[in-house]
Parts: sequence; structure tokens; C-alpha cells
Amino acid sequence: MSAEQLRAGLDALAANEPAIAAAIARVGYPDPRIRERGYATLLRTIVGQQVSVHAANAVWRKLETLVGDPADPHVIAAASDETLRAAGFSRQKTGYARSLAEEVTSGRLDLDRLPEDDEEAIAQLMRVKGIGRWSAEVYLLFAEGRPDIWPAGDLAVQLEIGRILGHDTRPSEKLTRALAEAWRPHRGALAIFTWHHYGAGPDAAPV
Repeated sequence: MSAEQLRAGLDALAANEPAIAAAIARVGYPDPRIRERGYATLLRTIVGQQVSVHAANAVWRKLETLVGDPADPHVIAAASDETLRAAGFSRQKTGYARSLAEEVTSGRLDLDRLPEDDEEAIAQLMRVKGIGRWSAEVYLLFAEGRPDIWPAGDLAVQLEIGRILGHDTRPSEKLTRALAEAWRPHRGALAIFTWHHYGAGPDAAPV
């Protein structure tokens, strides 16, 4: 989503939810979070699981040195387990990377033609080993700019929705999902705003 789309979505929510309007007044509008659509972004998601951004970037650079262009799924499919391990892949991530390459090279997963229905698209992405619901949702939000994606399982989203709405404790995933029903079809803009609100720290909480 562009900056203009984010602003329009948030303004629509703020018009009906004073707590959201107050939060925007405190911390301002978020910057867009845009990723490239396609295989490379999903592979980077796998590489980045449970490691720092610095470590993930180091693995990616080593992978480029060892196998060439990691953005080509045929390259990963052809690489040996030893080569992937030398690049910094764990045994588990090696399996995940091969699963993604297999889904794409076989044509079972066409990242240029995911279903328009969000839940169907999430289900297709989750066929890849190592891509859970959160990873699928974040991909659809950042790489495809889908406006109503709501990663309710994200701890920062839960925490910031609780802070914005003045809850005493962090809402559960179930409650976070239920609360957001009233915010359709702009939940994606609000998800991006919650990460922005989280980055503002404790001072962003209502007083």
C-alpha cells in the first residue's frame, strides 16, 4: 500500500473510532512497507526466521556467493544440502527452502496469480513448509498490498491494539481478530499502523 492508501484507510477508521484518531494524532502516519512480489521475498522470509536482520542478510550474501542468484528457485532446487548448510541454513530451513522451490518450479504455487480471496491465498502459501499463517499474511500485506489483511497472531499487533484501545492487558489473538471485524476493509492499514505505534515506545500509550 502506498502512503496515500495508508492515510486514506486510517482516516476512514479514525472517523469512526476515536481511539484510533487519538493514536494517529500522537504518533502520526506510518511509512509504507513495500516488498517485491514473488519467490525471492518468500525465500528471504524463510532465511530471516528466528534470526536477526543482520544475520539474515549475511546468510543471503553467502548464498549469493555459493549458488549464484537465490531469486531463481531452480538454483535452490539444484543446490546440495551441504551447500545450503555452508551458507548458514539450518537443517530445518534447508527443508523449507526446498519446499518453496518445489512448489514454485512445479507450478503448484504461482505467485503471480494467487487467488483474489485472501483466505484462499493464505491457504496456498501455507502449503509451503515453513510458511505459517503469519508469514503468509505479512507477504500478502507487504508484497501484494492487500488492504484487509489482519495478522492477529502478531504479538506487536496485539499489544498495540490493547494500548490504543486502553486495555489493561494484551488482547488474545482471538479477541484481536474479533475486535478487528469492525475495521474491515481497512485492517491492513491498521496493522501497519500498529507496528508504527509499537516503534514509538511507551510514550505512545494514552494518558
